[in-house]
Amino acid sequence: MNQGHEGEYFFAFDIETVPDVEAGRRLHGLEGLDDPSVAKAMRQLRMQESGQSFVRLYLHRVVAVSGVLRRRARPGESADIRIWSLGAPESSERDLVEAFFRLVDLRAPTLVTWNGGGFDLPVLVYRALHLGVSAGRYFETRDPDFRFNNYLNRFHERHTDLMDVFASHQLRAAAPLEELSRFLGLPGKQGMRGEDVEGRYFAGEIGAIRDYCEADALLIWLIHLRFDRLRGRLDDAELAQELALVREAVRGRDHLQAFADVREPR
Repeated sequence: MNQGHEGEYFFAFDIETVPDVEAGRRLHGLEGLDDPSVAKAMRQLRMQESGQSFVRLYLHRVVAVSGVLRRRARPGESADIRIWSLGAPESSERDLVEAFFRLVDLRAPTLVTWNGGGFDLPVLVYRALHLGVSAGRYFETRDPDFRFNNYLNRFHERHTDLMDVFASHQLRAAAPLEELSRFLGLPGKQGMRGEDVEGRYFAGEIGAIRDYCEADALLIWLIHLRFDRLRGRLDDAELAQELALVREAVRGRDHLQAFADVREPR
């Protein structure tokens, strides 16, 4: 169990990325082009190579990591929830990646993602490798607490990729986060779409990207609560309590006001 003296931690998170234009210049001889032009060229080269423009995961530069950290306390203790973006708008990529793996080291949370096994976590690992960031707890498999429930095995719960779980690990059964959220009566994506991030980043709108990433992380957490109800780990009253915590956490936060009235399904 990932439970210490402070309780059991869950971290539902999302990342936002842009093409690593410095690497693109170096790998493809694109010196002399500005950043947006390098990013465009990287996508075009990838299209020629593979028939799709999505650059290889190791060439994604992390510009935001946002999450919902939930501590489910023991009886008699107070529980808490936090919704935020790691680092600050001016933080370097190394700062963001290091902050993520430091959180894993300190709290050993259950990581909750949407397609995190196919995108978020491989990107973070590649970037940690590139930037020289330590990720010891993430790769732990020898400790007795991690031998049979670790972050690396796709069928373990220490990383719960909801898209993968719901689809029974079959890609053809996977659902987009936006569509499933609205199907479940949740607000859906807020402010932008993933394809907008690159342009907004090069326009200097990192604050808007962080807000968008936080909203996606909150969607993932809300779907995880439904999942816990589905598998009998929350009853109706407990689900209502969890949603009340969310409503309190978004109070006064303009970019999360679409979630201010989330309720249990009827």
